[in-house]
Amino acid sequence: MTLPSSVRIVEVGPRDGLQNEQQPIPIEVKLELIHQLAGAGVTYIEAGSFVNPKWIPQMAGSEEVFRQLRRDAGVCYAALTPNMQGYQRAVESGVSEVAIFAAASEAFSHKNINCSVAESIERFTSVMEAAARDKIPVRGYVSCVVGCPYEGDVAPEQVAAVARQLFDMGCYEVSMGDTIGVGTPASVSTMLEATLQYIPATRLAVHLHDTYGQALANIYASLQLGIATVDSSVAGLGGCPYAKGASGNVATEDVIYLLNGLGIEHGIDLDRLVAAGNFISHTLGKESGSKVARARRQ
Repeated sequence: MTLPSSVRIVEVGPRDGLQNEQQPIPIEVKLELIHQLAGAGVTYIEAGSFVNPKWIPQMAGSEEVFRQLRRDAGVCYAALTPNMQGYQRAVESGVSEVAIFAAASEAFSHKNINCSVAESIERFTSVMEAAARDKIPVRGYVSCVVGCPYEGDVAPEQVAAVARQLFDMGCYEVSMGDTIGVGTPASVSTMLEATLQYIPATRLAVHLHDTYGQALANIYASLQLGIATVDSSVAGLGGCPYAKGASGNVATEDVIYLLNGLGIEHGIDLDRLVAAGNFISHTLGKESGSKVARARRQ
């Protein structure tokens, strides 16, 4: 068994994590979290989302966040852009790169963005063309890669086909998201093996929620298949507002502890990362979702 020698962490806490919070979050808190994460050595931070604030109010201040960011050298500050309008706002705000998303489940696509999977991908054509012209890298997300809250299990071939479309459109990397966290090492491996027929491991990432406590085991299974990019959220913040019952993302602190134990390089200072997670958890008035952070408080 050969594991990657290094892993890139994609920190989604400031976007995917905070978008699920009910309370308003001041821009200065978002900025402080982003700055602490960069200070801990995180080199890819999803700092906001240019979506309609009517649907996701917590992302309403993304323009201001990007305008006020202290940009550290070597750190990519990315944003989610669901359409051309969002893309234009993101570029004007000075994002490093953008992300687009599609579901592997037809039911989820209709419930989430009110269109079919094919229609959702078609909508991104203009974004991909503009990004190519502007030389802005685009990352792709596929949600519900193992299961859907509305239609149950999702066929690996169906998932692979959606990922392939995003890759063929020009996404430099495709992140495979277990949105409701129902995956196990067996089902995640089967899904990835189907996708690896079309996309090399170096161009795939995993985005695994911890609803059933399987995220770390699923990440380990992904590493065994050569996946070397992992999405995670500091303090385990977040979830999917459209997926009933979905708990938070896997905590970045816990992923780093796993990688440390495996001797895999990642460039992140665990102590400073825990401090960033404790900062945002305290600010939100909640306990950290990271088992590592909780263990270190005892």
